[in-house]
Amino acid sequence: MAASKPKHIVFDIVGTLVAYDKIWEALDTRLGDKLRAECIKPSLLGYTWLEATEREYTYLSLSGRYVPFIRCFETLFWRMLWMAGIKEPREFATKEDLDYVMEQYLLLEMRPGAKECVEKLRGAGFTVWAFTAGDLNRVGGYFKHAGVEMPEGNLLSCDTIGIGKPSPEAYMPLLKQLREDGGEPWFAAAHMWDVSAARTTGFKGAYCTIWEKEPLQELFGDMEVIADTLPEMADKVIAAVS
Repeated sequence: MAASKPKHIVFDIVGTLVAYDKIWEALDTRLGDKLRAECIKPSLLGYTWLEATEREYTYLSLSGRYVPFIRCFETLFWRMLWMAGIKEPREFATKEDLDYVMEQYLLLEMRPGAKECVEKLRGAGFTVWAFTAGDLNRVGGYFKHAGVEMPEGNLLSCDTIGIGKPSPEAYMPLLKQLREDGGEPWFAAAHMWDVSAARTTGFKGAYCTIWEKEPLQELFGDMEVIADTLPEMADKVIAAVS
């Protein structure tokens, strides 16, 4: 009997397996009443801060001036307060407020069903990889805190190659490595921009709506698997290769 082909799946981490809630909670703890007095929801400020960071991080990478994501995130805080309508951001919030939010950023927690998702895939014979825009120590800490094993060699960061997702060049080295092992590797994310970009390079795509809710396939194209929860996504990926 011929040996079965190796099965590999690569996960985006922050936003996919790991939730952003600690950032919203930190903003609420330090600035919630002041923000609401300005008709600013802490969660919406947090979301726009993250989205603006993803843009600036990506643009810097595309222009050949790669800067780690966490540095972009911290640096943009005062600009985001300005964009939210705060006339004097550095008087509205203190450096201690920002330091607290950044400390909580190191303590983000796994999404519901994330651990089960990984366990299902490993139980079905998949080797699970993690490919993040975050730094390895921080993201590795999320796995350790949740009690989810992630071998050091399977945790990869854009920081290592100095090219940010969603540039095709960011995905290609890992895709090439996994294809040399045989099989057709999968990429899984709760960011449609991320998984759809990986799919254009040759990965099969698995998308979970847990973060963005709307897949927007009219913008991002087709996908092999779409699911509303992480365990359901694992089940569909397993079924697709069985």
